[in-house]
Amino acid sequence: MSDKIVFCKGGGCTAKLGAGVLSRVLERLPKGPADENLLIGYDSKDDAAVYRIAEDTAIVQTLDFFPPMVEDPYLFGKIAAANALSDVYAMGGDVRTALNIVCFPEDMDLNILGEIMRGGSEKVMEAGGILAGGHSIADDSVKYGLSVTGVVHPEKMYPNNQGRPGDVLILTKKLGVGIICTANRIQEASEEAMNEAAVSMTTLNKRASEICRNYEIHACTDVTGFGFLGHLHEMMDGRYSCQVYAGQVPVMTEALHYAREFFLTAAAQKNRNHLEPHVHFENIPFAMEEVLFDPQTSGGLLLAVCPDQAEELLAELQNEGLPARSVGKIIEKENTEIYVI
Repeated sequence: MSDKIVFCKGGGCTAKLGAGVLSRVLERLPKGPADENLLIGYDSKDDAAVYRIAEDTAIVQTLDFFPPMVEDPYLFGKIAAANALSDVYAMGGDVRTALNIVCFPEDMDLNILGEIMRGGSEKVMEAGGILAGGHSIADDSVKYGLSVTGVVHPEKMYPNNQGRPGDVLILTKKLGVGIICTANRIQEASEEAMNEAAVSMTTLNKRASEICRNYEIHACTDVTGFGFLGHLHEMMDGRYSCQVYAGQVPVMTEALHYAREFFLTAAAQKNRNHLEPHVHFENIPFAMEEVLFDPQTSGGLLLAVCPDQAEELLAELQNEGLPARSVGKIIEKENTEIYVI
């Protein structure tokens, strides 16, 4: 069997455990004594941990790694790094250091590993961080990612669950990379579609996060393995409901076509099964439903923005060349959590 076949068997954020499985495990973990300096931990299902070390400084800690979703090792390294770095940006922080996480077969060409790590290193440098080391183990398949440390002001961080009724929901990247990568693995994706997905997945959320700091952001998350609707569900936190305007959601050009052809992922079906009690679709085509459940690798930021600032923020994001769109709003809690209309 060739390295090419072994290298990409399907990965990215489609490889993550489902939200339902994780919730059952995390609920049973011992909590330990409370620490007032732990500002955000796993109890909030947030993107990263935040720990205050001074009155004006908190450290942001996160890690992410997964198997390849593309055949090019260098591209895979860039995507995996951008995805891991994104959690710091979703908290409103700045990247400081990163450590490589590597699983690699001993009988595979080490040049492949070198290309993966070269791609990751370049993205860490682009983020303004320092790649300071890492850890590797021999494994039967390739996996790569980063452990990342960032910093944020304790009063200026973005939790994922502090949105308010009336807030406008803004998404900064297009959806559909999971479906496109699935189509590509069976050689059904066009070169244009894969290029669009690759550009999106390697684009850091750094600039979007920096722009947001000039506005009143009540909540923020990056859209990854649980899909747009899964991360939106975490944002509502059982306290609010929201409306999503499906026609305004930015979607990659060919993703809907591939969804209509049923190039779907098992991870998207896990997301659908977990979220079914919380979502109501009103005259939404099946393909669009699939895009909304689709696991995203290195997806965009999903923001809950003060309504009187949303239009100005959206304009600035778009002027930066980002495909950001206003996709809905938070409302008071109703019987259904998420209305897709």
